[in-house]
Amino acid sequence: MPAATDTSQDFLALADEYSALKFGEFTLKSGRVSPYFFNMGEIASGAGMKRLAAGYAAALAASGIAYDSLFGPAYKGIPLVATVACALADHGRDVPFTYNRKEAKDHGEGGTLVGAPLGRRVVIVDDVITAGTAVREAIDLIRAAGSEVAGVLIALDRRERGSDDRSPLAALAEDEGIPTTAVATLDDVIIYAERAGLDIDTRLAVQAYRDAYGVR
Repeated sequence: MPAATDTSQDFLALADEYSALKFGEFTLKSGRVSPYFFNMGEIASGAGMKRLAAGYAAALAASGIAYDSLFGPAYKGIPLVATVACALADHGRDVPFTYNRKEAKDHGEGGTLVGAPLGRRVVIVDDVITAGTAVREAIDLIRAAGSEVAGVLIALDRRERGSDDRSPLAALAEDEGIPTTAVATLDDVIIYAERAGLDIDTRLAVQAYRDAYGVR
């Protein structure tokens, strides 16, 4: 198992504090019963979002991805991309950001894109990827505007196998040639559960889930 970073563990502690990370039994959209669940929408305070954005910014810096613009897919990606841009500005990097509407506006300036014009190399900022459908729609939108998708940055990579035995992030990297990175992964969740002193049954359940559904 890869060594956990301070960034990943601080992020999971934040998620636990706001009950965005829960342990128990949760039926996912896929039908799988997961021993843990992540809902970043629970982090809904100024202080929480500030810490969350700092984690995203640190993960993006560590990834080595070269970029000049950020994009947040509607809807959860909108507050994320704005706060991540603020976190980057705290470290001396002023990065423009863009987000989209779900439906094109038919009055005023019109269109689906809001914010700064897309840069040449765009990083997509989102929460988690399940099937990857929303991110692929964002990729199509960015490319249609004449820009390059430089990378995808998410909060948690569950590293679960899909129908083709690959995780959604791995599929993006392999099929589209797009670098992907996450603030934390399922392996980090397992390390966090041990460090946080969760009971042995919960920890074993998460490990068993990874063994059953995790990428090889």
